[in-house]
Amino acid sequence: MEKFSLSDKGFKREGEEIFMNVHEYQAKEVLKKYGVPIPAFGVASKVHEVEKCIGQLGLKEAVVKIQVHAGGRGKAGGVKFAKTPEEIISVAEHLIGMKMVNNQTGPEGVVAHKVLISKPLDIKKEYYLAAVMDREQARPILIASPEGGMEIEEIAEKHPERILQIPIELSGEVRPYRLVRLANFMGWKDKQAAAGMQLAKALAKAFIETDASLLEINPLVEDPQGCLWALDAKLSVDDNALFRQPEIAAFYDPTQQSKSEEDAKQYDLAYVALDGNIGCMVNGAGLAMATMDLIYHYGGKPANFLDVGGGASKEKVAAGFRIILEDPKVKAILVNIFGGIMNCATLAEGIIEAAREFSINVPLVVRMEGTNVEQGKKLLKESKLAITTADGLAEAAEKAVAVLQRR
Repeated sequence: MEKFSLSDKGFKREGEEIFMNVHEYQAKEVLKKYGVPIPAFGVASKVHEVEKCIGQLGLKEAVVKIQVHAGGRGKAGGVKFAKTPEEIISVAEHLIGMKMVNNQTGPEGVVAHKVLISKPLDIKKEYYLAAVMDREQARPILIASPEGGMEIEEIAEKHPERILQIPIELSGEVRPYRLVRLANFMGWKDKQAAAGMQLAKALAKAFIETDASLLEINPLVEDPQGCLWALDAKLSVDDNALFRQPEIAAFYDPTQQSKSEEDAKQYDLAYVALDGNIGCMVNGAGLAMATMDLIYHYGGKPANFLDVGGGASKEKVAAGFRIILEDPKVKAILVNIFGGIMNCATLAEGIIEAAREFSINVPLVVRMEGTNVEQGKKLLKESKLAITTADGLAEAAEKAVAVLQRR
């Protein structure tokens, strides 16, 4: 069984993947378009919008949930039940602007600027249903369990026999006999089985057509009449596919990102903050992962993943340095560039300009290889700046760790 985990960056497996999360209400809007049954809801960021939701939905009581890019909202106090219209307003006022801090958000936390308001639903049973990419088999799959409400890791750990994986065709279709197997596994019968199979088909199609990394319904609930409803939803979309998903790209909420991540987005840099103290600037995701692995190998810890891309300009290099240096944990910087598209002389000029502009006062180790590399090394040497150079990746990682150990 493949390992699954949730984090503040989204749904991940055995490594790092960069994708864009959306809010619960946005994920529900997407699912509604594919025919997934969603309980009526409203979204508010101000009191008058809360009052409007109460009127439009005819609410006498409600569930109010903060909208943030992190799980664990209930445990953090971000999900409240209100028993009267007046209490709905009071609860919503309290939750709008709430700062949520847990293990997914990190110590800096995230602020909720909106709340989702919906009528409470009588729940007879909870299920789990999601679509993800299976990396081991290199194909999209549905993951289903009759044990809903828990995170997938918890289900896998406590009840592995209660998890079913169903392949999704690249067209977004699911073969009928597999849907029948899913219905039997979930314990659905007759009309409910037909509704459940249709819902699973809709989820699979939405997953493929939105270029999702994760599309999760947890819990999927059954009401006393046997109807199925998507009570909560999570959607993460591959960053590299956003150019063909303009509607989802418009869902981007900069308030849910750190300042460094938002700055990186402005310069089209791929940046993920980590817990170490060696800042990394690399071109190419694979090379970045290899660089971080070698830093770990030599006893250090990377402070970030930062991919400046194959054709990075001097401006991008400077922006990368600024983002790295904004992290107070950074005590050394390792630049590792393979100049295929990128000219090493251009890179060197960018490093020199940035080092002077930002008065870099932490050790700087540079390893470059490729196009015009000798000219690049010459420029670094003639700059008279305190830059340590390395000829190979392993040597660069070892030197970056060593300079910290000497401080």
